[in-house]
Amino acid sequence: MPDRKPPRLEGDEGDTLRALLQYQRDSLVRKASGVDEAAARRSLVGSGTTMLWLIKHVARAESLWIQRRFAGEELNLPDDTVHPDDTLAAALEAYRTTWTRTDSIVASASSLDESCRDVGDEAPVNLRWVLMHLLEETARHAGHADILRELIDGSTGR
Repeated sequence: MPDRKPPRLEGDEGDTLRALLQYQRDSLVRKASGVDEAAARRSLVGSGTTMLWLIKHVARAESLWIQRRFAGEELNLPDDTVHPDDTLAAALEAYRTTWTRTDSIVASASSLDESCRDVGDEAPVNLRWVLMHLLEETARHAGHADILRELIDGSTGR
């Protein structure tokens, strides 16, 4: 797997956050692509993390933070539990669909200073914080996928 460096740009804060988040999303998807179903479900680390769970989890995180907490949408959050009938292909498609919805909501926001509409009992945060949180969450899990993919078939690279 060829190594792909992060994008370089001189955009504003929002453009930079969105470009780096997309880079991490793409990195995670590349790590999962081509993994067979049995390997996608196999836990190779003590935590029990699997490639399939990682994809489902990041899709859930984007739905939770952007659709529910930022936009205030009422929705049934996607489940990140791996079920017997789940497939990696379906999880990847659901993740892509989720990030398309995320990007649409973010594009319609008035600014990064716009506050979340529903954070429950948590401290208030704005869209800037949410995007930075999703960036770090996705990057962290892309790193986990790096390790899993190397253990599955020796592939390395971002």
